[in-house]
Amino acid sequence: MAVTALEEKPMFDVVVIGGGINGTGVARDCALRGMKVALFEKHDLAFGASGNNSGMIHGGVRYLTDHPEVTEQSCRDSGYIQAIAPNLLFRIPFLFPIPKDSRTASVMLAAVDAYFSYYDRYQPLKHGKPHTRLTPSEVRRLEPGLTTELAGAITFDEWGTDGNRLCVLNALDAREHGAKLYTHTGVEALLRETRADGTPGRVTGVVTRDALTGKRETTTARCVVNATGAWAPITAALGGEASTKVRPGKGVHVCYDRRVSNYAVVSHAIDGRQIFVMPWGNLSWIGTTDDDYFGDLDDLRATTDEVRYLVSGVARVLPSIVDARIIGTTVGARPTLYAYGPSEDALSREHEIVDHEQKDGVAGLYSMIGGKLASFRIFAEEMSDVVAKQLGFSAACTTHSAALPGGDIVVPPLPIAEKFGVPEPAVRRLVYRHGSRADAVLGRTSKSRDERAVVCACEPVLECEVRHACREEGARTLEDVARRTRLGLGACGGMRCAHRGAQLVAEENGYPPREVHGLAARFLVERYRGRSMAIDGAQAQQEELLAARFAVAGGLSFEGLRVEGGSREE
Repeated sequence: MAVTALEEKPMFDVVVIGGGINGTGVARDCALRGMKVALFEKHDLAFGASGNNSGMIHGGVRYLTDHPEVTEQSCRDSGYIQAIAPNLLFRIPFLFPIPKDSRTASVMLAAVDAYFSYYDRYQPLKHGKPHTRLTPSEVRRLEPGLTTELAGAITFDEWGTDGNRLCVLNALDAREHGAKLYTHTGVEALLRETRADGTPGRVTGVVTRDALTGKRETTTARCVVNATGAWAPITAALGGEASTKVRPGKGVHVCYDRRVSNYAVVSHAIDGRQIFVMPWGNLSWIGTTDDDYFGDLDDLRATTDEVRYLVSGVARVLPSIVDARIIGTTVGARPTLYAYGPSEDALSREHEIVDHEQKDGVAGLYSMIGGKLASFRIFAEEMSDVVAKQLGFSAACTTHSAALPGGDIVVPPLPIAEKFGVPEPAVRRLVYRHGSRADAVLGRTSKSRDERAVVCACEPVLECEVRHACREEGARTLEDVARRTRLGLGACGGMRCAHRGAQLVAEENGYPPREVHGLAARFLVERYRGRSMAIDGAQAQQEELLAARFAVAGGLSFEGLRVEGGSREE
């Protein structure tokens, strides 16, 4: 491979490929141990499953029977993550209702009660409350919208988070400890030294290309970590004879414009799989599917069947869900450990580290396979232990005790709101995302009062936070800003804020004014594509007209935007 014409970066100890939770977690851990780290992400931080999951640092209750070690590990790490990012986690009380639809309902209630008694052993690790058993009347007082034909219910605790922000915070902490971050920069090839016999030897770095500028570079490193999730086999194959397998599982969530329940509620889909409806901020989510996926990982889309599958399953215990307003879907591909034969739901949620020198004879390359959001920190620690041993670094892991940016202290939002003269609801959201650093973000408004303006009223997001996301958090597109701030992800789907947000992104990144319409149009059309399969009738027709208008205004082709609709009237 001829690389002499490419610009070359200085050598790093570790190159991490992938900006999801595993990649950013490893980059942070290695940087905290004193290694020189570079991270490359083809799209944006949390583009894949890490930013499109259930948003829970949960204790793995579903794995208790077959994989109790996963449950123990998840609960322990949940406690650690609460300690290092207290602003970003929130308690989610769950209800597990038992419908009174058979003679065995009372037996089922007793069995579930016993199951959660076993789960209670792990609750102290994640600071959760013990489960309780409720009568039908008690359940209805807590959640009046549930079906009246219940045998009872069980309560249990989990913890919610924002997967996008968790990735961003890990990446920021890595950068603050010396790591270099490159988003929208894909790895096109792995560099390998040449042995005396002319055959390729050790992996010595990567060849990358910036998708927004087209710039190609080489980056050399002592080792490379493949943390690309469901893309891991594709990335590993860049190493020639290196290979690995995952079994991607497609997970779909449906988002509603408001809270449709007071508590998270467990239900069962038509095939018996557990699904749920969950309040998240000022919205609600239902999820999730788990289906083998063989398509394009860069263009995951929900289908009408998947939306109906989830809605009909939740309607079994919460009938009003069928009349609630859907505003979008999220889709991610789980990088599940490969196994041929078991159903998707029965696959292990464990994780593995592949040393390609031992497996394939390709030294200097490692792949992270499997894992989940709730256990990212321990997975990153295990991977960093391997790298540290290989490279001769002796520093111990501190990611379980070192606070993430803004997680050092818990700050009340009201004094900050009064200090800067900003509406308290906006400051509460800002403190949730930035913790103790919210004061610094709002400090921009001291020089420019205009930056106190609310850009996105649905969430709400302030102008100063949008500018901060571009200047300090590496946001290069409007989609990047949305992942960091939730701009445009509320009830209006970005229609009230996309153009103003695009203006700010263009200003901060030095884009010419003509790029503003394109930035906004790409974001709005993408939001439309994320909900078009879940809407019908007049709303569908209106959405298509709006999407076409946005596409034309932004200089985009509308071809291919007419995707499958819910029960659309033709």
